[in-house]
Amino acid sequence: MQQTPTIRIGTRGSQLALWQAHHVQDLLQAAGAQTQIVIIETKGDKVLNVALSKIGSKGVFTQEIEDQLQAGQIDIAVHSAKDMPSTLPPGFSLIAFGQREQEHDVLVSQDPSLKLDSGQPYVIGTSSTRRVATLKHHYPHIKVVDMRGNLQTRWRKLTEGACQGMLLAYAGVHRMGWQERIAQHLDTAVFTPAVGQGSVAIEVFKNLPQEKAQLVRQAINHEPTEQRLLAERAYLRTLEGGCSIPAFALATLQGTNLSLHAGIIDLEGTKKIAFSHSGPASQAQQIGHDLGQKVLTNGGAPMLARIKAQLNS
Repeated sequence: MQQTPTIRIGTRGSQLALWQAHHVQDLLQAAGAQTQIVIIETKGDKVLNVALSKIGSKGVFTQEIEDQLQAGQIDIAVHSAKDMPSTLPPGFSLIAFGQREQEHDVLVSQDPSLKLDSGQPYVIGTSSTRRVATLKHHYPHIKVVDMRGNLQTRWRKLTEGACQGMLLAYAGVHRMGWQERIAQHLDTAVFTPAVGQGSVAIEVFKNLPQEKAQLVRQAINHEPTEQRLLAERAYLRTLEGGCSIPAFALATLQGTNLSLHAGIIDLEGTKKIAFSHSGPASQAQQIGHDLGQKVLTNGGAPMLARIKAQLNS
């Protein structure tokens, strides 16, 4: 009788990351695999007194995990898809995307009446350049403070008075069981989400045995989500953008047709470039590439150069 393979699952140690790892573990066990969860601390978890955009856009939440993948100490890594750089180091690949949750942003607060469009100069916390720039563009009366740390740490800072509300991904809020803290669901037409937001990505190194890779993909990958994320990630890759630039993208599916809305906004929130493109879902990556080229040739290239210079200064 063939021995059931054991899949060692690498993950960050935050409550949200562990929720994702246990979700993946459940899917793998349902497919007949033995599993082991291995918790790994990353640079993004350790350095909390510096804005994410200043730490560097590549590998902030992945480098230490990738080191263990390459060394063969873990078989797979579970990530929030939105934390993954658009280009992975040589030998690494994403082999599965978990079914996407609702992908929009939400405003969370102790005050359920808090609304961004109330005209009040609220103090809002976020560590995302995309959300900061979007607030400046659409809600210039809002004051923004940088908010780092895991979700529990950020919520504690809010309750201690650092801000009156925070912008977060609905998926994370939902997975934490914090729905009652949502003061406002934000329209994706205004707050178009980050690439991959709401999905879990499975990363592997090339030394993973093929039978394990096949088992993982069959147990976890959700094809409609994969098609959407392939388009979004191709867009970001064409921009040569990391997780810290204020780019946004959202792909949607209607049957076999894929539509992608994506763009970029400058750090001051003064200029926003956005376009939409659609085509067969089988051409998801080409759609993302074409839309990225359109953004670059319509003012996106000099804007990106300025953004990167500002973030690296």
